[in-house]
Amino acid sequence: MNYPVILLAAGIFLEVPVHLIVMLVILAALIGAIVGLYFIGKKAEKKQAEQEEQLAQYKQTISMLVIDKKRLKLQDSGLPAMVTEQMPWYGRFQKLPIVKAKVGPKVMSLICDDKIFDDVPVKKEVKAVVSGIYIMEVKGLHGKNRTAVQAPKKGFRAWVEKLQEKAGAKPVK
Repeated sequence: MNYPVILLAAGIFLEVPVHLIVMLVILAALIGAIVGLYFIGKKAEKKQAEQEEQLAQYKQTISMLVIDKKRLKLQDSGLPAMVTEQMPWYGRFQKLPIVKAKVGPKVMSLICDDKIFDDVPVKKEVKAVVSGIYIMEVKGLHGKNRTAVQAPKKGFRAWVEKLQEKAGAKPVK
């Protein structure tokens, strides 16, 4: 077999199989990609910290009546045109958690934080921490508090527990 010849430092020649060279090139490309992603992640982390700092600087607590909440595309959300123009191109195609609320005499469309979107009650008056048109957290609820409703269990484990309950046996944990 003819192996490619590699010239190393100090005039040393090595005969190396082709598949080993290909594997080394792929390994070098993967290491380069990982290093690049590390630095991009650090930069994005720094940018996110600055944005959170700005949001915290302008936050205020307001009372609002939540009318409706949905996940909508940016064009369908009813947000001001200035907001849709400033959104980066990759954000225009994703669905955002939008809350329609009556704040004072005005009905407004607000963007909600993904972490609290499920906790925002519909057709209830709440106190929320808002920064611009971004709902950061829901502090208080007026009227009846929401009760946590457990979703019914599904699958094989639920079926076994149901059979054990009918038979009068203790459920296996």
